[in-house]
Amino acid sequence: MTDTILRFEDVQKAFFGVTVLEGITFDVERGSVVGLVGENGAGKSTLMNILGGVVPLDAGQMLLDGAVHAPRDPKDADRAGIAFIHQELNLFTNLTIAENFFISDFPRRGGLPFLDRGQIRTRAQQFLAMVDLDVSPDVRVERLTPGERQLVEVAKALSVDARILIFDEPTTSLTARETERLFEIIDRLHQAGKTIIYISHILRDVMRLADSIAVLRDGALVVHGPRAEFTIHSMIAAMVGRDIEQLYPDRTSAPGAEVALEVRQLSKSGICHLIDMTLHKGEVLGIFGLMGSGRSELAQIIFGLDDFDEGEILVDGQPVKELSPTRNIRAGMAFVTENRREEGLMMQATVSDNLALAALPAFSTRFVRRVRSSTLATAVRETVDVLSIKVNDAFRSEAKGLSGGNQQKVVLGKWLMTKPSILIIDEPTRGVDVGAKFEIYEIIDRIAAGGTAVLFISSELEELLGLCDRILVMGQGEVLGSFDRAQFDQEVILRAAFREHAA
Repeated sequence: MTDTILRFEDVQKAFFGVTVLEGITFDVERGSVVGLVGENGAGKSTLMNILGGVVPLDAGQMLLDGAVHAPRDPKDADRAGIAFIHQELNLFTNLTIAENFFISDFPRRGGLPFLDRGQIRTRAQQFLAMVDLDVSPDVRVERLTPGERQLVEVAKALSVDARILIFDEPTTSLTARETERLFEIIDRLHQAGKTIIYISHILRDVMRLADSIAVLRDGALVVHGPRAEFTIHSMIAAMVGRDIEQLYPDRTSAPGAEVALEVRQLSKSGICHLIDMTLHKGEVLGIFGLMGSGRSELAQIIFGLDDFDEGEILVDGQPVKELSPTRNIRAGMAFVTENRREEGLMMQATVSDNLALAALPAFSTRFVRRVRSSTLATAVRETVDVLSIKVNDAFRSEAKGLSGGNQQKVVLGKWLMTKPSILIIDEPTRGVDVGAKFEIYEIIDRIAAGGTAVLFISSELEELLGLCDRILVMGQGEVLGSFDRAQFDQEVILRAAFREHAA
């Protein structure tokens, strides 16, 4: 007989008349790790928000240790022993680690209204020791790395003696080393009898951690069973509702001979050193490297977000005299940042406002700065249609209400409306489900086929191998290797990234 700690029983939820959960029923066994997967918008977060007391269910029920679990708010869920470790970490960065631990319930001296600083520090150190994080509890969170912040969130969950821990895309901003460290902590929690629900788009991680896997699609539970019954391929098929024979589209064009962008001997102290690079029209050039290799920093320099000490940048054969984003946008350059939530989108603004932002000058009258609204509206509708952005009303719906994949399409669409000749994209599929990834890959191929030069930065070597014409490998601010498509070999490229490649 199994030992069920949590049961979802015909759980239903709708927002504004749109069904987002439709009769979800499955059990979570005590001390197990359940992998919860599905495309963006499948209902994963809504189901976990119901469990965590963020939103109420409309119908059905949840049973926790056989008793009805109906949290009115997150505090109710906390008291029930449920901890939610969000993808967007819920930490106050201007406070210390210890202050974050006890933000709602500081230990006090006896019955006096004074904080017991000694007890706060001692208990905080105990919680940090549980996750092997050797930092002072007096350190402000803003000084921690993303991996350290993630461990602080885990320690915070353990501080309330949580029995069910929900991890929502916990590795999105972590290095490979930080990810492995987190997995070691999860393994230890698993062995200690904690129950874990693990949500991730990185399916190999789900296969690595989970005892059982539940797949959601369009608000319904498609399949739930032991990990042994799944492969990555079968998970993908269940998530998207069809069999995907390939994860990457076939390239429909080849690079042209004409050079769109050239970098000569580019250097900036502490960032990059003597970088030489050419990018051809119609080419998809990948840049791969480990964390700290200088990939993103190089992209920011090229786009004019940062300066450089020596070297030269040429666009269409002409040296760039005035390095600035404004000048580069006018010259036909676009930059999709890796941080879409804080740098790529105005989350409170409508989808249409986001799409129009970079292209507004093209839709303004020449002498009187007035936007041609009807022409702009037509362009917005065409962009939504071409990129298959799933939104009820682009002119009323806010960007924050879209799934991660659709948010990323909006960021891409914002720059495509400028009709760029050079497109720099940094981690365009981070936090995006497999179905949306394929659509983004198709968009990139289509852009390149139209003659746009694409500089594609990614920490996922597999997608660079699947889509690029060439790959440059960077490490510690230098180019460590260059590989044409005929030379693509995952092991050789990884060895180059680790400086084991023999030139």
